[in-house]
Amino acid sequence: MLKFDPIVLVPVYNHEHAIGAVVEGVLAQQVACLLVDDGSSPACARILRDLAARHAGRVRLLRLPENQGKGGAVMAGLAAAVTYGHTHVLQIDADGQHDTGHIPQFLALARDNPDAMVCGTPRYDDTVPLGRLVGRYLTHVWVWINTLSFGIRDSMCGLRVYPLASVMALLGEERLGRRMEFDTEVLVHLSWRGIPIVNLATPVTYPADGVSHFQPWHDNLLISRMHARLFFGMLWRLPRLLRRKAGLA
Repeated sequence: MLKFDPIVLVPVYNHEHAIGAVVEGVLAQQVACLLVDDGSSPACARILRDLAARHAGRVRLLRLPENQGKGGAVMAGLAAAVTYGHTHVLQIDADGQHDTGHIPQFLALARDNPDAMVCGTPRYDDTVPLGRLVGRYLTHVWVWINTLSFGIRDSMCGLRVYPLASVMALLGEERLGRRMEFDTEVLVHLSWRGIPIVNLATPVTYPADGVSHFQPWHDNLLISRMHARLFFGMLWRLPRLLRRKAGLA
């Protein structure tokens, strides 16, 4: 059997009130944790240092001197995970919206499908803002158009498992957005490359500490530009995508 050595990656930007519970939840699943401090405030940075010191050997801390955005933080964490010798990275958000108790299910699917992306499909409760639901559905439609597939059920869920070999090959060849658009863009590019997508339903609550770094005007503009890039990228890949759908490639 091929080596399977996962680590949990948590990109953190000023979630000092929620991150302690997230780390405790991760460690309860008997898996190593990598915190990426994305240029957080001194108060949050101090808490992250304390967590890494308290759980030395189980929690690693990567400090970025300036805020890179969620995508930049995730990419830095993925690269670090490679240097630590891991084969897979489970990404989870720092605000407590995801159930850490579902981590074993995601890792079990990744172990059984080591070449695949395992993507969370949110099951929302009544805390989800209506505007978020509408925005996500519009993104889903564009993702289905740009992949010619319904294989990615939700491209924005922050709970997912990356096969490091495939995603690092992609990042070495493509320049992806470094902020909120990253989660969607990386999945579309991986789908274009034929990486299998495995979806897993997971509960999502908004958010545990009341902090959201989503900037509606700025981030929606970045996401709109991303969809435009992906659409034109899909057009020149269209013959290959159609051959794949027909089972000819």
